[in-house]
Amino acid sequence: MFKKLASEALGLSDIGTIVQPRDFGSVDADDYLFHEDGERIFFLIKSRKDEYCFTNFALIHVDGESAVSSKRSIKRYEYASHAITGVTLETAGTLDMDLELKFAIGAMPFSIDVRKSFVEPVKDIYKALISIGRLQHHDEVCRGHALHALNATATAYKLGSTGAGESLAGQFTELLRSLNHAVLQDHTRRDFSAVFEKYIHA
Repeated sequence: MFKKLASEALGLSDIGTIVQPRDFGSVDADDYLFHEDGERIFFLIKSRKDEYCFTNFALIHVDGESAVSSKRSIKRYEYASHAITGVTLETAGTLDMDLELKFAIGAMPFSIDVRKSFVEPVKDIYKALISIGRLQHHDEVCRGHALHALNATATAYKLGSTGAGESLAGQFTELLRSLNHAVLQDHTRRDFSAVFEKYIHA
């Protein structure tokens, strides 16, 4: 505990603050959004070194090597291909100066320290991340069902049993088109605007 307090007093810690929506246009992460596709920032945590930018499509991590270096590494984690799991929030104790938001997105773990004065907005992003994870799991289950349905269809019909005027290639193309639509469109959510709008109270 004393080590933690000393680190903060000396400016050695990297505790984040919540950036207000009116200031989103001035952060580094804004330069890397796909504005042309309707991507927008819903929540952003900024520390001396890093930015953690939650958009409707992805988490953008502007990773700084140090607080005094201008070098940045831009890492993007699309929700459509990176599941959010293990979301936890460690609230601050009486003498603590920060709280900690933890989660994994795909195989990448994150642990973000935020000043305890921002506890209410951090609770909002905590709820949003859990909800996104639930929806991602739902989509994963549905994709599995789609593949099982394909196997059942293949078992039910004999290869080459085409109707009049139909070709095997035509049946295959239509089946593949339907499967791709089910797996890649119907059950792979890419835009989570509705979740952020529900839980984030700017």
